Amino acid sequence: MRYARSEQARVQALQQEVSRAEADYQRLRAAYLEVARNEPGHEVALAMIGADMDRAHAHLQALIGLPRLPFTHEPSTVVRREAQRLSQDSG
Repeated sequence: MRYARSEQARVQALQQEVSRAEADYQRLRAAYLEVARNEPGHEVALAMIGADMDRAHAHLQALIGLPRLPFTHEPSTVVRREAQRLSQDSG
């Protein structure tokens, strides 16, 4: 019985950590898209937010058991494509 409680507590702690990691990733993704939409020429901000977003995504992948991909300072192709679409829609 005691083992089941400790296992349940461990699972709940992991679920909370995954939720925090997902929230961090989504917050950084939203910030990247916001800058891309409103200030597409601000390459330094995009690079810095993109790097943080990639680290947050790698952390999330590790938590859910996916293999870590090599670190890159480039945002994912999907996010860059979405940012480009948003900047074209607002321009």
